[in-house]
Amino acid sequence: AVVAHVVASGAGFVEDLDESFKENRKDDIWLVDFYAPWCGHCKKLEPVWNEVGMEIKNMGSPVKVGKMDATSFSSIASEFGVRGYPTIKLLKGDLAYNYRGPRTKDDIIEFANRVAGPLIRPLPSQHMFEHVQKRHRVLFVYVGGESPLKEKYIEVASELIVYTYFFSASEDVLPEYVTLPELPAVVVFKDGTYFVYDEYEDGDLSSWINRERFQGYLNVDGFTLYELGDTGKLVAIAVIDDKNSSVEHTRLKSIIQEVARDYRDHFHRDFQFGHMDGNDYINSLLMDDLTIPTIVVLNTSNQQYFLPDRHIENTEDMVQFINNILDGTAEAQGGDGLLQRIKRIIYDAKSTVVSVFKSSPLLGCFLFGLPLGVISIMCYGICTADTDGGVDEHEAAKKENSDRELTDEGSEEEQEEEKNGKYTELSDGELKQKDIVEKKKD
Repeated sequence: AVVAHVVASGAGFVEDLDESFKENRKDDIWLVDFYAPWCGHCKKLEPVWNEVGMEIKNMGSPVKVGKMDATSFSSIASEFGVRGYPTIKLLKGDLAYNYRGPRTKDDIIEFANRVAGPLIRPLPSQHMFEHVQKRHRVLFVYVGGESPLKEKYIEVASELIVYTYFFSASEDVLPEYVTLPELPAVVVFKDGTYFVYDEYEDGDLSSWINRERFQGYLNVDGFTLYELGDTGKLVAIAVIDDKNSSVEHTRLKSIIQEVARDYRDHFHRDFQFGHMDGNDYINSLLMDDLTIPTIVVLNTSNQQYFLPDRHIENTEDMVQFINNILDGTAEAQGGDGLLQRIKRIIYDAKSTVVSVFKSSPLLGCFLFGLPLGVISIMCYGICTADTDGGVDEHEAAKKENSDRELTDEGSEEEQEEEKNGKYTELSDGELKQKDIVEKKKD
């Protein structure tokens, strides 16, 4: 009852938006949920959205929270680029930022606060730097004065602010252990250390920040794996059961962690490391049943994957496996070729049928039994129609032959014999009929 009351009261902090929103929104920052009344995911998000509205209001944030029925106001939704439901956007002036994270209250609020605030946040003191560093696992900082690099940094921040924070500071604000080869510089602080952007080795600044916005080691789920696809990195994963504390599960996880930490300089440009709880998602991705614990390396750009050809006993074995992938000696499986696409269609269809029957056998029988029944009846009708046609043709042929026999002219003797035979036949018939009538009279 308490939870229901909180959710209901939270709805009062979320505004229902209509066509007037288009003109009235420009002076405010809006966090909007574009939904469809029939959408199941939208209904699941509704109580979370009410909590978001209540907490943002209680925080004193300038962000206003609203929701719009995108089916009733389709022209406005289309103008904002809404193509699916639910779609969460933060509207700030003429800019619209898409939210792509998990649909949880904390993640959505974090996104709203990050995007609604300044694009580049200054760090005026060491104390402020330490405070911010404790709050954020990954921290990007521009160090230096005005420069073309700063202009590029601001441009990238306007694009990637949806994912991470961007700061600026002077060199004396940074910790004493930080050594910069030159100024200006862009530095990322994560995993207990820092890395300096090098244009010659790291390439484009936007690509580098997009790759480095993740920690070196992650707890990977389906959403994180999807996000990692934008980095262009291979993803080395220990597939384990988090609830299983056996030596093998713990050992494989530790091996991946050690490689991510100790070989960071060797592999960080090409590899992302982590572990995944359970093999359900991996099985659907690889269309195979992997026995856990195991290690798999995924190429999310082309759906290829690599499995070790021998048991991974230690860190050295894992490093050798990674080197084999890099030099092309490890065998790649999967991919996005034609055969794999056909296999994917069959696998997805099979998975869908199995899941429907598992969740609701009666519904499965109705959904798949009814179309099969209709198809069977149609096939039977087609086959029957062909058979009847064949019989009709046969009867027509017989009739035609019979007509020909009746109309063909024979010799005079044959015609005379025919007449006599017919006369005899009729005479005998008349006699029989007469006998029957006389017997009835008697």
